[in-house]
Amino acid sequence: MRDRTRYLYLAVIVAVLLGILVGFIWPDVGKELKPLGTGFVALIQMVIGPIIFCTIVLGIGSVRQAAQVGKVGGLALGYFIVMSTVALVIGLAVGNVIDPGSGLQLTDTARQAAEAEAAKGADASTVDFLLGIIPKTVVSALTDGSVLQALLVALLTGFALQAMGPKGAPILRGVEHFQRLVFRVLAMIMWAAPVGAFGAMAAVVGATGIEALKSLAIIMIAFYVTCVLFVGVVLGALLWAVARINLWSLLSYLGREFLLILSTSSSETALPRLIAKMEHLGVSKTVAGITVPTGYSFNLDGTAIYLTMATLFIASATGSPLEFGEQVALLLFMMIASKGAAGVTGAGLATLAGGLQAHRPELVDGVGLIVGIDRFMSEARALTNFAGNAVATVLVGTWTGEFDRERAGRVLAGQAPFDEATLLDDPDDTPAAEGPRGEPEKEMSPA
Repeated sequence: MRDRTRYLYLAVIVAVLLGILVGFIWPDVGKELKPLGTGFVALIQMVIGPIIFCTIVLGIGSVRQAAQVGKVGGLALGYFIVMSTVALVIGLAVGNVIDPGSGLQLTDTARQAAEAEAAKGADASTVDFLLGIIPKTVVSALTDGSVLQALLVALLTGFALQAMGPKGAPILRGVEHFQRLVFRVLAMIMWAAPVGAFGAMAAVVGATGIEALKSLAIIMIAFYVTCVLFVGVVLGALLWAVARINLWSLLSYLGREFLLILSTSSSETALPRLIAKMEHLGVSKTVAGITVPTGYSFNLDGTAIYLTMATLFIASATGSPLEFGEQVALLLFMMIASKGAAGVTGAGLATLAGGLQAHRPELVDGVGLIVGIDRFMSEARALTNFAGNAVATVLVGTWTGEFDRERAGRVLAGQAPFDEATLLDDPDDTPAAEGPRGEPEKEMSPA
């Protein structure tokens, strides 16, 4: 069957351009279209919990030895900590060198906007974050929209099924069928992407206008350039050194996901597709099922760069520069507070305001300086976070021996196209004999 989804993504591009046009010409109309974008993101978030649950349960439950899961999780978390630290250092270096906030002045409007954002993040604390991982019920973890809660329940369920041995096989079979159902629902939702992209872009352009972009061009350009260099130089070199995979080939393979993130300004909308595409690329179900969802909460390269540069920008703009020790302490707090919210549009801004409120209250007013362009910076954050998680999944798969490089070569060369209709590799399709790592599939039920 022909891939009709190519028309969908062309429609997304057209919708984004039309949204920008409407926002500039009729800003009031553009702002009224915001619910279209909000509704589309809400539809995506509706299936995030079930998809994470199914993917992790299948990945863990099908592994005979729990030690393999622990090895994958340990390597992933260790890598996430190292790379977040690298991103933090890069952001600090760039922010201190360019000093982007010098010469700016606060306005009453900026102060009011900052107060609103501070209210969102002021109550955040490490204790609240840790307690928030525990859901009220097993079922609520799949309905409350918390990635970490779904991750916890999925891990417990996967290990429980693993301990049940052959008796857990029927349950795993049922979870597999449910996963296929959820992915079908997601594929249906994706046809609403042009409408969501149009509403989101019209709203942000209508609310912001061109003047805010001009006045804050330095911080925006510096942030985008820093993100591009981090992905192209740091992640690209690491990916080639470890897995011998060309970064640009991998990013091209994920081009539709990047377009989706760009139009919605949220990396969470592409989480299910990233899991499916990593498995299709040759990463095992276990590695993809653990590394991708965990990375969405702990591998926040783009968010780390944003928080560092935005903090230094605000401190400079308000005439209250931070000492180096203050910079490190404040930003470490923000990185902890931001866990679990990286895929949510605007979460970085709330984290920034909350961290400043807790450590340097006199700087909170400065958050209003970047409220107008946070949406545009949020796109770069989301794209960088997404690229970082894609690379991390391949690296962890390589380190654990759960990555088929030969299959990846065929996929990246276009010889094994991804099934856009189901988002899954159907064992009944041709070539039918290949599993997620190019190995023969074990007996499975028909889709």
